[in-house]
Amino acid sequence: MSKAQIPPHFIRRRNGPLASASERQVLGAVFRQPGLTQAQITHMTGLAQQSTSRLINGLCAYGALRTGERLSRGRRGQPSAALSLEPDFACAFGVAIMTDAVGVALIDFCGSVIDQTVVPMGAMTHSNVAHELNSILRRMRRKWVSDPSRLFGVGVGIAGYFLNDKGLVNTPMMLDDWALVDIREMLAEDLDLPVWIENDAKAAAIGESMLGVGRWTGNFVYLYVATGLGGGVVIDGEIVRGRHGNAGEIGEMLPPHVYPHPNLEFLRMLVSQHGKPVHGISELIRDFDISWPGVDEWIMRTRDSFSLISSAAAAMLDCEAIVIGGRIPPVLAEKIVPHIEIYSQHRRGSPRPLPKIVPAEVRGEVTAIGAAAMTFKTFFFG
Repeated sequence: MSKAQIPPHFIRRRNGPLASASERQVLGAVFRQPGLTQAQITHMTGLAQQSTSRLINGLCAYGALRTGERLSRGRRGQPSAALSLEPDFACAFGVAIMTDAVGVALIDFCGSVIDQTVVPMGAMTHSNVAHELNSILRRMRRKWVSDPSRLFGVGVGIAGYFLNDKGLVNTPMMLDDWALVDIREMLAEDLDLPVWIENDAKAAAIGESMLGVGRWTGNFVYLYVATGLGGGVVIDGEIVRGRHGNAGEIGEMLPPHVYPHPNLEFLRMLVSQHGKPVHGISELIRDFDISWPGVDEWIMRTRDSFSLISSAAAAMLDCEAIVIGGRIPPVLAEKIVPHIEIYSQHRRGSPRPLPKIVPAEVRGEVTAIGAAAMTFKTFFFG
């Protein structure tokens, strides 16, 4: 394991993996449904009762689980204790490196957002970004992290596609300093913390799978609307990465110069052309007003693009939901949803089951939140 991925001492002191496959099952069940009893966990996981008891006792001793009030189930015997994650067991930072800004989120072990911020920037050079991230992380650590040994590490989401299994990313031109280099090792050196890297859209989709629509469905496609258009595919609660880590690059489904790309740069251009000058995506998001001239035109000109992508996703993956998320203002996501059509043949009065189209439920700096959450999901939540 490289320096960039060495977890903190309080977790390393265990012999073997940070959490076994069975422990991940237990922790994942309690993460999704706080307040479960031992009997309910046994039923949900399919583990033997004695194994579940042993695992729960071990995780409580480890500090990852805690017992709460005892709940009577209307049966004889001692009431069962409700179990929940220990929020202070660990915390993690998430970082979003965008084309015009950096976002940072700090979450606890339960996935609750402790703090988050976004800082618009000019040049997204390595030195500028590293300086800004160190400043933000120092401030948040002083304010919120009383025990530095509990800081698990940093998940990072960045725009671009992976080139190989070594984590090299071909970023947009605005992120030239970050292209084709070992971002994980660079940032681990800059921040002096373990670092994990993911594509920005997939990081947001992971966050949504843990903290948003993933609480009611394990099968969805996430449309990541930002400066460009990306996406993530979640099947049975797990992100689909593909051979090179690029599954879900839905923007590539649209033939160039045929269908308008439904992204925020196109929206910024339309709004500016209609007499509302907006000079960057961060400014657009910060000041967005659904009544701006040009917004309705953007919806009308992109609805076919959204419909084509959503129809292809529904046909190929038979998912339960299409989620509109990313940096798109929530009010705009809600307004575009009714305009998206999933193409389907209707035969014999029994149409093919189609996914719901819904706005993302995770709000705020979604890539940073998802990047932080993915560090825990990777090691602890099955």
